[in-house]
Amino acid sequence: MLKIVQSWVRKYFSNEEAVIVFILMLLSVLVLMFFGNMLAPLLASIVIAYLLQGLVARLSRNGVPHIASVLLVFLLFLGVSLSVMFLLLPLIAAQLTSFVKEVPQMLTYTQSYVALLPEQYPEFVSQETVAQLGRELTAEASQLTQWVLSFSLSSIPVFLTVLIYIVLVPILVFFLLKDRVLITSALVQLLPSERNLMKRIWAESNTQFANYVRGKALEIVVVGVVTWAAFVWLGVEYAALLGVLVGLSVVIPFIGAAVVTVPVALVGLFQFGWSSDFIWLMVVYGIIQALDGNVLVPLLFSEVVNLHPIIIISAVLLFGGIWGLWGVFFAIPLATLLKAVFSAWPTHEQAEEPALPPAA
Repeated sequence: MLKIVQSWVRKYFSNEEAVIVFILMLLSVLVLMFFGNMLAPLLASIVIAYLLQGLVARLSRNGVPHIASVLLVFLLFLGVSLSVMFLLLPLIAAQLTSFVKEVPQMLTYTQSYVALLPEQYPEFVSQETVAQLGRELTAEASQLTQWVLSFSLSSIPVFLTVLIYIVLVPILVFFLLKDRVLITSALVQLLPSERNLMKRIWAESNTQFANYVRGKALEIVVVGVVTWAAFVWLGVEYAALLGVLVGLSVVIPFIGAAVVTVPVALVGLFQFGWSSDFIWLMVVYGIIQALDGNVLVPLLFSEVVNLHPIIIISAVLLFGGIWGLWGVFFAIPLATLLKAVFSAWPTHEQAEEPALPPAA
């Protein structure tokens, strides 16, 4: 057993730079696990600055001075943030409060429909199944009520956290954009002078990482706005709230769309009943999901490395369990980064391969 371990270590950790990369990755994971909550404003600022850096670089390439580019992009960021804060968030909060209050009625209304299934389809649905489902719906409604009560009691710490984000994040974003070269140079100086492995990993993962993060942000906005406009056109209640939920659902591949279908169907069934309007609502919602998966996603993520669905789901579960929502959002680029690390990782056999003689 000891020889097997020694052989494995000799194969994959004989390169000094590989050992350094492994230590850096391990330290990064430990820091995020134990200090992730404290560093959350900084992490959010890094992500936002990363998203905005492309626009700063484009303005600079067109002859705009760097500081002017930073100021223009930062003012645009502030304008969008203030619009969301004072226009969208109050509307979402009001609709969310009204929706939570009506959830027990929606569940009762849905339960009345389910109770008719044994009469209409006795060969598929039994009275015992309906009774069990009714008990589960009642339990879920009770848990939701308790959650709302506990959330209201803990609203003061949440409010303080929001204030911290409002003050710190814009300041951090500005300096990350303004001093990006200075910060990057300082970090590079901490790395070893010989970093061929790190350069290969960065070259392979940087493009995919940038395209995914910016593409995913654009996908959230497009899907959310289109869903909101379609639901307003259909006269659906809570259109803004459902639009935000559907937009955010694209963060979680495969699972998000299935989960958010429940509130969409619940609102539609409670408002329209089992009618043609409800059917039209679900058809339009299905069309939006189909266009997102078959048109928008291939268009936005054409340069992103394709990963197997099992790897994507595993990455979502793993990184989401470690870092919560941020882990879910970055599950695919982190999986791509790991793939780049494994592809570029040197082995002892590669190091011992003789160099080819120069061509005559």
